[in-house]
Amino acid sequence: MSSNPKKFKLLGLEASPYTMKVKSFLVYKGLPFDWVTRSIKNEPLFQQHAKVQLIPLLFFPNGETMQDSTLITERIERETGGDSIHPLDKTLWFLSCLFEEFGDEWCNKLMFFQRWFYKADARATGSRLAYDRLDGSWYRPIVQPVLAHLLVQRMVPRLVYSGGNATNIPQLKQSFQNLVAMLDLHFQSRSFLLGGRPCFGDFGLWCNLYEAWTDPTAKAYIEKHSPHLLRYIQRMLAPKNEGPFETLETLLPTLEPVLKNEVAARFLPWMEANQQAFEAGQKETQLTMNGQLFQQKTFKYQVNTLNELRRKFLTVADTTELVGLLDKTGCMRFFEAPK
Repeated sequence: MSSNPKKFKLLGLEASPYTMKVKSFLVYKGLPFDWVTRSIKNEPLFQQHAKVQLIPLLFFPNGETMQDSTLITERIERETGGDSIHPLDKTLWFLSCLFEEFGDEWCNKLMFFQRWFYKADARATGSRLAYDRLDGSWYRPIVQPVLAHLLVQRMVPRLVYSGGNATNIPQLKQSFQNLVAMLDLHFQSRSFLLGGRPCFGDFGLWCNLYEAWTDPTAKAYIEKHSPHLLRYIQRMLAPKNEGPFETLETLLPTLEPVLKNEVAARFLPWMEANQQAFEAGQKETQLTMNGQLFQQKTFKYQVNTLNELRRKFLTVADTTELVGLLDKTGCMRFFEAPK
């Protein structure tokens, strides 16, 4: 690992969506960084600095460390110059924030269930993870198959934590296919989510779509059905400012269906139900979504992220255009104050 004091150091794995999210953002901002693969060899370094057992772990040039990809992105955006990822338009700014959370919290489910539910995907990912974990070890060729098998055995049971159970998988599969189709149409006429330059929402949306594309099942589906989305996924590996943000008017024809059919119909209902279950002390969250039962473990983290989204909305709640759009797409009720 480089000791250059002016560089960031990003410790993570390419198979980690949130590591790739931070990496894409650092590339866009033009910030120099060293990539450090989280491996058995450098595990002591990770344990020395990590507050939770999650990646990425970002070392700032001043020695500080952070692990939450959203907070990392927001902090660096505040503290550095360059092309901003936040539109000046209040409506677009909030939509960007909304898609960032939608990508982080809902699209992760759409990637994760395919990665570990289908045997070919689980084997492929297990092998990739084992290869990286053994980085720098002379015995990697010998141990990799064994470690890959152990990782699959460890990860498959964790499907339950992301909602990848028998009840939910048909709906998650439908959601993935619907989203891919809508985004392919959206990216047919623009480089990024809100126009000619990446916004905050792009990084959250992209990272899990990218990871899906690196797995056999989702990769085959994306490459067969969505050439424009595929180019977007590849573009975000090294995103550049290609032009201004668009107006809401030009974005809505293809963005509104995503808001209505995925954000308002799946993501926000699950987030709200999870919050209600948590506040009621229920370990499992259950709700009816598109006429189908959806159930999974209740989480505190998503309670915090929903509260943060609502806090951000309150800062622009006087924007008539935004309120009208959220109301039209079915999102508004999740941001209204309790009556």
